[in-house]
Amino acid sequence: MQNPLIISGENLTIDDVVAVSEGRTVEIHPDAVPKMRRSREAVERLVADGRIAYGITTGFGRFKDKVIPPDHVAQLQMNLVRSHAAGTGEELDEATVRAMLVIRANTLAMGYSGIRPSVVQLLVDMVNKGVHPCIPSRGSLGASGDLAPLAHMTLVLIGEGEALCHGQRLSGTEALQQAGLMPVTLSAKEGLALTNGTTLMAGLGALLVRRASNLARTADISAAMTLEALFGTDRAYDARVHAVRPHPRQIACAAFLRALLDKSRFLRTDDPNNVQDPYTLRCVPQVHGAVRDAIDYARWVVNIELNAANDNPLVFLDEETGEADVISAGNFHGEPIAVAMDSMKLSLTDMGNMSERRTARLVDADCNDGVLPMFLTDQGGLESGLMIVQYTAAALASENKVLAHPATADTIPSSANTEDHVSMGATAVHHTKQVLDHTETIVAIELLAAAQAIDFRCRTLGITPSDMGRGTSLVYNLIRGRVPFLDHDTPPAPHIESVRHLVAQGKITDTIGVAIDISKPTLD
Repeated sequence: MQNPLIISGENLTIDDVVAVSEGRTVEIHPDAVPKMRRSREAVERLVADGRIAYGITTGFGRFKDKVIPPDHVAQLQMNLVRSHAAGTGEELDEATVRAMLVIRANTLAMGYSGIRPSVVQLLVDMVNKGVHPCIPSRGSLGASGDLAPLAHMTLVLIGEGEALCHGQRLSGTEALQQAGLMPVTLSAKEGLALTNGTTLMAGLGALLVRRASNLARTADISAAMTLEALFGTDRAYDARVHAVRPHPRQIACAAFLRALLDKSRFLRTDDPNNVQDPYTLRCVPQVHGAVRDAIDYARWVVNIELNAANDNPLVFLDEETGEADVISAGNFHGEPIAVAMDSMKLSLTDMGNMSERRTARLVDADCNDGVLPMFLTDQGGLESGLMIVQYTAAALASENKVLAHPATADTIPSSANTEDHVSMGATAVHHTKQVLDHTETIVAIELLAAAQAIDFRCRTLGITPSDMGRGTSLVYNLIRGRVPFLDHDTPPAPHIESVRHLVAQGKITDTIGVAIDISKPTLD
């Protein structure tokens, strides 16, 4: 059993968020409590002194000039949560909700939000006790952060809304009671601290970065298997080629491909009549390396955002005097995550394009010079073989091209034009998830077709799958453990799904790890 994750607002990582999403428990570092307490005391003094501060003693958005009397500041926060819970669409899954809870707690633990430690502790307790708020996925503009989703999250803290508790859908009050927890009554600034920030974008973004990293490596593996199936050459992966165009992740991809294909007898040696392969085989390091660049950029952005104070206003304390300076600014704006996700989904779309084109080459005898039978079947005409699996890959690749349109190219003013530019960051992460889902399936289809093709190549060459590369042979065996050689027409949908599960669950890359140390930075 894993030890609890200790959060302090300083050291949360994507790996930590993934671990919590999968069930790891959380504790607040003791050093974070005094920081939160001092920030809270500053807010209380501000209210007591009758000072004007946005969202504490004023209304929100267009109502920023409406001063709120001291005896209504608590009601203001409760009203904020209720009025902002305007989300719609399918609900976020529990993994994403858990990611949001721990990220929000970590942000607040930094001590710049003026919230009571007990409220932050309730967020942590909900993670640990399995109280997962029911949060509609749509409704965020990505500025002022993820308002609607976070409002739905916060409803449960005040005993309203709904939550799943050990698989049972309950009212917020009932869910807290079942877990032995008590709802809170929000005080000055606390509703704003809980709902104002990039938590949905960062939470879902963290999970997507992890999945994208796994998918990029899996796509390298599928490309290597296809190269073997098509009697290709690995000459284009020569280390010298990539050293003179020194993009680090291009170099890493080529190194990984060489390791996967080491000792393969399925590859073409020097042939004066066929000196180079098509781009989707020859240029894998260049394209997949650029995809890794985009993923790495997204990883960098999200890791920063996980430890960022991103609500508004922020409370800064003078270390000597203890005086509070409350500053209204824009750390809630989701542009950094939005740009990163837009870039990542575009790169994943193109990686899917590459994979689909390789699948098309596997099933088209006219395109692969007759190395393989048309549609990878012995009885073409009577049987259609894998004709339509390429249709499925093509459909998903085409849909990805629509989804790849950058969300950041759009903005719609809101709050009576007070919030006149928004990031659409939540749209960016949702579309990235859809692209990632599709591309996992596209790559799974390529793996399915490549395994079928390898079996035909074995017949032609008089060799066995054990003569494949050091890494690819392991993946072939894994796939054949789930999906048989298709010697007659049968519905391929269950087989596609079986291989897709292997891709999505990281089983493909785990298998490779037996033969190749994929933890090396040069292979990341």
